Amino acid sequence: MRRFSPARSIRLMPKVVIIGGGIAGLSLAAELAGQAEVVVLEREAHPGMHATGRSAALFVENYGNSAIRTLNRASRSGLQPYLKQRGVLFVASAEEQDALDGHLAESAGMVEISVQKALGHFPILNGARFSRAAYEEDASDIDVDALMGQHRRSLRASVGRIATRTEVIALSPSRNGWDVVTADRTYRADIVVNAAGAWADEVAQLAGITPLGLTPLRRSAAILPAPGGHDVSRWPMALSASETWYAKPEAGRLMVSPAEEDPVAPMDAWPDDMVLAEGLDRYAQAVTEPVTRVERSWAGLRTFAPDRTPVLGWGASGFFWCAGQGGYGVQTSPEMARLAAQAILHDSDLPAELDVARFLN
Repeated sequence: MRRFSPARSIRLMPKVVIIGGGIAGLSLAAELAGQAEVVVLEREAHPGMHATGRSAALFVENYGNSAIRTLNRASRSGLQPYLKQRGVLFVASAEEQDALDGHLAESAGMVEISVQKALGHFPILNGARFSRAAYEEDASDIDVDALMGQHRRSLRASVGRIATRTEVIALSPSRNGWDVVTADRTYRADIVVNAAGAWADEVAQLAGITPLGLTPLRRSAAILPAPGGHDVSRWPMALSASETWYAKPEAGRLMVSPAEEDPVAPMDAWPDDMVLAEGLDRYAQAVTEPVTRVERSWAGLRTFAPDRTPVLGWGASGFFWCAGQGGYGVQTSPEMARLAAQAILHDSDLPAELDVARFLN
């Protein structure tokens, strides 16, 4: 599927409407800035309110399947100004040996360490529960606020803009592109980009395009006080090898998650109290300090394509998918945006493993 028609190909500055102001939409808007007339339509009060703003915000090059790891490697340089070394520590009980072996076999830069050394990284671990551990030093925190802020500045410095509290209610093809209808106006676009996250299939249906079967999966998290008065600022993120809980330092506290993947409808997600309690109990059994108080909790949606690989490409003439980033959206955003912009501006081919054609065919 190619975007160009004779009427459209003569435009020096195509008009692009991006639906969704999360990391996918905003990073692509910044990549297109100065090369296209870009408008980002975000139905919430500010960009990045849902999955982007509720991310664990950790760059782990070894996270995800092979296609995602390729995106991770290509994205590192673009994210470098926003990265701060954190490290990630996997711990395995006797029942989690195979899971840890799997992580080690698939990962570059992850090394097995002793449980005693793991306690040096994360002192409150209950060493009696774990028989093995592995550590990846290069894992880094991502300053998502700074990254999103830079994207907004890049867009506004060109002819682009962001319209918040602006929900798309209809999409229809026109002679030279698309009409994008909101409550108070109609935007004319040469190209529409569907970067609507959990709502991407719904946006496709508005355009009369077959949805892909994207699945939003809820993940919850809670902020706990620093355990036992410890300074947690230099601790790594710790998680069980079977990924049934994780704990990550967050502004002097610990963010703990059950690491659940519960299918839900697209929504402003909230935690399930029972799921959160069970996850906190798994974490509590893994450490020596009790969970005394939950300061706050929340949930976000990680939206996956059926093969758990992100989706880029033309779903119809002038209709471009940028969706299905799952839990990898922030850390893959520089390369995803670059590939999408090249396809939109220059009709470049996309990697087959990302191209929406894998579903359309």
